Amino acid sequence: MRRSALDKYICELEGLPALSREALEALQLRRLNELLSREKARGGFYRGLPAGVGSLAELSALPFTTAEELSANAPGLLLTSQAEVERIISGVTSGTTGPAKRVFYTRRDLEHTVGFFAAGISEFTSPGDSVLIAMPFSGPDGLGELICRAVASLGANPVRAGVGRSLGELAGLTRRFSPAAYIGMSVPLLGLLRYMGRSSLSRALVSGDACPEGVCAGIERLLGTRLFPHYGSREMCLGGAVTCAAHSGMHIRENHILVEIVDKNGRVLPDGERGELVITTLDMEAMPLIRYRTGDVARIVPGPCACGCVCRRLERVSRAEDVMERLDSALFRLPGLVDYRASLGPDGALLLDAVGSVRAGQLEEACAALGFAARAKVRPVSAGFRGSYPGKRSLTEAAAAQPV
Repeated sequence: MRRSALDKYICELEGLPALSREALEALQLRRLNELLSREKARGGFYRGLPAGVGSLAELSALPFTTAEELSANAPGLLLTSQAEVERIISGVTSGTTGPAKRVFYTRRDLEHTVGFFAAGISEFTSPGDSVLIAMPFSGPDGLGELICRAVASLGANPVRAGVGRSLGELAGLTRRFSPAAYIGMSVPLLGLLRYMGRSSLSRALVSGDACPEGVCAGIERLLGTRLFPHYGSREMCLGGAVTCAAHSGMHIRENHILVEIVDKNGRVLPDGERGELVITTLDMEAMPLIRYRTGDVARIVPGPCACGCVCRRLERVSRAEDVMERLDSALFRLPGLVDYRASLGPDGALLLDAVGSVRAGQLEEACAALGFAARAKVRPVSAGFRGSYPGKRSLTEAAAAQPV
């Protein structure tokens, strides 16, 4: 099996002849101490932390950083001058209910992300391929453009689809450019494949939202190949972990990011146990974060990967207690469903506004199997349909939706 391209990327970037676990952990410790030293000299938000540690294990003794602290302390977290900031992402991420945040990146931060994207995309893309990019385009250094630069660096051709296009428009782009691969969210891809039937698409990287098992299984049946899930967030400069040819978890960008999994009390869990994902962004210039609690749930896959890459792997990152992910995994197993919007009715029942050829009774039965009462209505799909959600999928007042 071909070794993950992430190994080569890290070796070339860090000037290493070969990548071993020992070399990687030595690099992480050096970067962590350089970061702590910078923070101590800056005297900002992290001024109370030690100037260095003796081992990576000592990281667990440092305090966590929360989303609320990130939101309230952006100036104190910035380690560079404003003149060095190339890109700022502001606001609340679509589909989340947390506080609005501002995250800053330098040109170096962004270029590292482009290189990391290219390593992940190279696992399923060859020179000359066209790649349909169904991610947000928000300016020269937005996510969509960074992905386009990564695709172009591989000698492939980016097809800028963006988000919010109708099924007819997406089908038109697919017929015109014959893309072999897709990069975007999982549910819109499944809807496109069910709407179009056979097409040129045969490979895909899914990211940008939860990737429920039922949705991914449906996509893989239609593509005839395994998916390449990717995990990233604005706090880690958009790129965090990518899938290799072994399809056994997502290899973490460990030269730049230290990952911990903790329980509800903040205790670090061993590999293999699911808990909250905590990140330390070791080599971000503008706004590095120390022990940032992402609110996402994941586990580190124990043992070595069959591809030989030494970078540890994340398995199935989910939003904490996400009702929508459970619904998506179950409902999209119904072959006729293209998309749906879910909300909570005044009586506590789920209200489903669905598109496709599925029957309302099938949707209601699938919800009942999960322990939820539901009322569904279904309308046929049309070329003008633009999806049920503009971004991440969410259930209105999801926290109040309890099993009946």
